[in-house]
Amino acid sequence: MIRTGTGYDVHRLVEGRPLVIGGVEIPHHRGLDGHSDADVLCHAIADALLGAAALPDIGHYFPPSDESIRGISSLEILRRVAAILRETGAVIHNVDSTLVAERPKILLHVPTMKQNIAAALGIAPDCVGVKATTNERMGFPGREEGMCAMATACIDKP
Repeated sequence: MIRTGTGYDVHRLVEGRPLVIGGVEIPHHRGLDGHSDADVLCHAIADALLGAAALPDIGHYFPPSDESIRGISSLEILRRVAAILRETGAVIHNVDSTLVAERPKILLHVPTMKQNIAAALGIAPDCVGVKATTNERMGFPGREEGMCAMATACIDKP
């Protein structure tokens, strides 16, 4: 049975943290705040995959109260989510994602992001969509207080 899921994540921008998006550390004067590396794009993809499988969300598997995963790479989160799905017999077909941020521009980093995400999920890079848009200077992303991401996933699950 073909199933789809959606994911959404948001993190504040703060001083003193690296900015990691799609598993790529991007030079920027602020980074995303979170228990893990706060990779908002990977977190949205993880939730989309879990949703497609009708499983609990990312916070269930990777709670911020779990000190053993503090600072975990979100690519590792994706690897673990893919393993959880495989245990249920699911096959990941594709994911598509959109980052919402005013800055920095990510176009030059998209090929590497796609490679990273694909490798973590065990799918081909041409099965990973990564796009970005601004929020036209409106709301918290427009004021550069944070970033958010949305994702959709398509899986086959018996």
